Amino acid sequence: MLNNLTECEEGDGGPNSQGDATSKESSPFINSSTSDVEKSQQYDGKNMALFEEEMDTSPIVSSVLSSLANYSNLTQGSKEHEEAENNEEARKKTVQAPRMGTIMGVYLPCMQNILGVILFLRMTWLVGVGGVLGTFVIVFMCCSTTMLTAISMSAIATNGVVPAGGSYYMISRSLGPEFGGAVGICFYLGTTFAGAMYILGCIEILLIYIVPAAAVFKMEGLEGAEAEAALLNNMRVYGTIVLSLMSLVVFVGVKYVNKLALVFLACVILSILAVYAGVIKTAFDPPDFPVCVLGNRTLVSKSFDICAKTIEKGNGTVTTKLWRAFCDSEFLNATCDDYFTNNNVSQIQGIPGVTSGILAENLFSMFAEKNTFVEKRGIAAVLDPEAPLTNTNRYVLADITSFFTLLVGIYFPSVTGIMAGSNRSGDLQDAQKSIPVGTILAITTTSIIYMSSVILFGACVDGVVLRDKFGEGVNGNLVIGTLAWPSPWVIVFGSFFSTCGAGLQSLTGAPRLLQAISRDGIIPFLRVFGHGKANGEPTWALLLTGCICEIGIIIASLDSVAPILSMFFLMCYMFVNLACALQTLLRTPNWRPRFKFYHWALSLLGMSLCLTLMFLCSWYYAIIAMVIAGCIYKYIEFCGAEKEWGDGIRGISLSAARYALMRLEQGPPHTKNWRPQILVLMGLDGEQNVEQPRLLSLTNQLKAGKGLTIVGACVEGTYLNNQPQAQKADQSLRKLMEIEKVKGFSQVVISSNLRDATSHLIQAGGLGGLRHNAVLVSFPKNWKQAEEHHRCRNFIEVVRETTAAQLALLVPKNISAYPSNGERFTEGYIDVWWIVHDGGMLMLLPFLLRQHKVWRKCKMRIFTVAQMDDNSIQMKKDLMTFLYHLRFDAEVEVVEMHDSDISAYTYEKTLVMEQRSQILKEMHLTKNEREREIQSITDVSRGSIRRKNPSNLHPQRSIAEESVTGGGEERPEEESVRLSRPRQVQLIQGKNATPTPTSPTSPTAPTPVAMSPGEEVQMTWTDETEKTNNPAVANPENIKDMFNMKPEWENLNQSNVRRMHHAQRLNGVIVKKSQEAKLVLLNMPGPPRNRTGEENYMEFLEVLTEGLNRVLLVRGGGREVITIYS
Repeated sequence: MLNNLTECEEGDGGPNSQGDATSKESSPFINSSTSDVEKSQQYDGKNMALFEEEMDTSPIVSSVLSSLANYSNLTQGSKEHEEAENNEEARKKTVQAPRMGTIMGVYLPCMQNILGVILFLRMTWLVGVGGVLGTFVIVFMCCSTTMLTAISMSAIATNGVVPAGGSYYMISRSLGPEFGGAVGICFYLGTTFAGAMYILGCIEILLIYIVPAAAVFKMEGLEGAEAEAALLNNMRVYGTIVLSLMSLVVFVGVKYVNKLALVFLACVILSILAVYAGVIKTAFDPPDFPVCVLGNRTLVSKSFDICAKTIEKGNGTVTTKLWRAFCDSEFLNATCDDYFTNNNVSQIQGIPGVTSGILAENLFSMFAEKNTFVEKRGIAAVLDPEAPLTNTNRYVLADITSFFTLLVGIYFPSVTGIMAGSNRSGDLQDAQKSIPVGTILAITTTSIIYMSSVILFGACVDGVVLRDKFGEGVNGNLVIGTLAWPSPWVIVFGSFFSTCGAGLQSLTGAPRLLQAISRDGIIPFLRVFGHGKANGEPTWALLLTGCICEIGIIIASLDSVAPILSMFFLMCYMFVNLACALQTLLRTPNWRPRFKFYHWALSLLGMSLCLTLMFLCSWYYAIIAMVIAGCIYKYIEFCGAEKEWGDGIRGISLSAARYALMRLEQGPPHTKNWRPQILVLMGLDGEQNVEQPRLLSLTNQLKAGKGLTIVGACVEGTYLNNQPQAQKADQSLRKLMEIEKVKGFSQVVISSNLRDATSHLIQAGGLGGLRHNAVLVSFPKNWKQAEEHHRCRNFIEVVRETTAAQLALLVPKNISAYPSNGERFTEGYIDVWWIVHDGGMLMLLPFLLRQHKVWRKCKMRIFTVAQMDDNSIQMKKDLMTFLYHLRFDAEVEVVEMHDSDISAYTYEKTLVMEQRSQILKEMHLTKNEREREIQSITDVSRGSIRRKNPSNLHPQRSIAEESVTGGGEERPEEESVRLSRPRQVQLIQGKNATPTPTSPTSPTAPTPVAMSPGEEVQMTWTDETEKTNNPAVANPENIKDMFNMKPEWENLNQSNVRRMHHAQRLNGVIVKKSQEAKLVLLNMPGPPRNRTGEENYMEFLEVLTEGLNRVLLVRGGGREVITIYS
């Protein structure tokens, strides 16, 4: 098989390869230049004849199995595997096989990061202030949080290969770039502030316990705020120096930090063992650490030499240094402090031992205000409440106000560091096995150490010593050091080196985390920090890390910095739990963790604990951390690079969309929930560019309804041949949608003709209950030209199909004159001409437009037409009441249209229209249609002769009725109307009165009896009141007189004359009232029921809108879209 693989690799271009001289056609496949002969030889003997055509894109399994198996062989800090595989240099570079196992790669690093400064400097104080029970609850809650997080992290880490990047990689690939970037930055800030905390702990040990004389700002003789300020200033000075030295070490070489890591870990382990040894020793030989107490107040040990007021020396009584500290002279008759005079001095044992029973005294909390005395429980003291406090610097005082939530914030950093193993995933031999086992084992070990420490400290050490944070009552010793065996210096130096090592680890890890985020490219302004030295060291990221770390140094207080980094770590852990819960609940096919001991309920519990601890630590820090993460999230969402990482948030979107669509399927929306879901039909030119971009501008201005938008386009041809053109058209649509800020979907349909493609869009657009309910299409330009006749017919078919589908139709005319999104109207009117009731679309559209900044300052006017027998005053009142209930602000006007005779201009315009229609019709006639047309003309001429004899009127009507009811023949629109109209109207016959056989493209028109109520609303072609009220129509004598005016008018279709007359009259009124309006909306008449008058229909629309700049023709969808009810 290896030989076969070698042949496969060398076959292309090898010495034995043969080929012909003919060049091969361009192919989308790789290595398409290889000839068929070469292919047959290349795969000969491999039993792959069936698949040899696909070998270029689907290689043999044996050739790729090795690279798939070594998928995780990536060095620490390298790019993610997708980018590495595309990088030629990365493929050529030799990658050293990782050697680290579970203990060295995960367990010990986690132990080193978890055990640290808080254990040595603050754990005894936490037990003393919070009590054994309270501190145990805190420790248990924090350890439970990290354990649940570790379980979630183990599930994510074992769900496939985790390249170098650790926790950031897991979160970003599970929750997407927005959450990943936000949480990654929070994790980076937490790691950086952790470095500041370790440095401050290092300086605290140095200046207080090792070399107090090295302080730049002397604290001798200072009290209260002055002493505190001097201490903080010393921390700032030395902290800055140590930070600079550590940054220099990291810059020079990380290898030194890694080599010293085991040394620092050894210091931590030896220190902990020394504490346990000291605890065991106290059971049979407690150490001698006396504590001097005045009354029940603990005294600072440096203020006295002997714990007594006086001593017997020789035959006399001599005062001590303690006496001189509280009295104005050394003599026995000196004036002394009242509290000193009234209370006795006693000496207690600071470490009574495990068997002393001190645990009962330390069981409960003892919180204190700042600058209050550290007092011994169980000792009575005489205190004068009115006496002023003096000599407070002689007592051990509480340096901060303590409370339960503060203790949580200070303690939690001691359990962070559980990500140390996952951060080294690129260096592990088997990351999917080592990360869960090593991390959970390390958390279990450290949790046992912390919980046992709480109990042992409370059982061995007296409460006043535990609450003495800086060991002022025990000769300035580190409190935990007083318990250690064989010497306190073991703890002092061990904790000093462990904090130094932890600080170096933080300054090493944080810049690399920032570099990984920067190289992902999801946060544009951080890309500069992705660069570094030639060997990949993140120089710029280290510089930024040092600057942020300096902020923590300037804060200078370990107790103030700890809650800050707690926030960032807790947020990171919360999102790890969220990622695991989401992946489990969504049940995505790719979620197959090797670690099986997880459950979504555990992840949700861990997430809840993290959120609870955040607000327990500090509610304002929690809000600040969330605001920072939220700002980063929105910045990545708007400005960051789009990444598709198969994240869980996308899975949530899919599940939520599916659920919502299933809910929408239950029924149509209520009128109150109706909003325009627009299908925009765009035209394309020969280069697949959009012809009328202003359609999308209008769409954007209509989107105050926040409904669905589908931008559709049609490509003529077949799918296999025209797919590239469709992709190009889709890109053009998307680009224009982005420019016009239209949020929606683009859809391009390929069909053999544009008419069918448009029909497919109208029928198949949307999904389930989320479908379009309105169609926006531009009025066809130059429709009168013969070469544009197909567009005219397509437009009319769109009108017919939207009516049949009960969809609303919006047709803007002169779309190029519509405003762009950048324009603003400072004044003007939006005029609505409400001719027929359309369900309220005419009312709703101006309201939506006025929500947009383009139309915001325009006022709304509503016009309606009153007939002769209508009460126009009452109509206006009713309309105003209706608008008031609809909550629309608009001016109302009722226009009265009186009857008038049909003008000669109307006849001439109708004659021209019919002549043009006849010419267009003849251009598209087939042979059979020509024969039918000749017969139609003959019948018309006979009808014209009959009309001259009034006595033949009744027989003619009966013949017409019989012909209409004949089977298999199409009834023209005039014949259909004739069946339901008054008898005298039937006297008028045009040239189309004679029925013609049904053609395949002309479906039989429905009779008025079968019309639905929605269709009756839309029937604006013929109006019974207009026919009966118009004397020219109702009286045949008047018509006969008109025919005598000009012979060529006699054969005109009188229905067309009537429609032309009404269109001209209505247009004249609209132009008179609304010529200066910024936009005119009016009802769009319906198309002819048969196909004999399509060209005439376009002429009527043209006449109706003549002289108006911007017109929006509107047809309702047959349902109410507004309501007066709440």
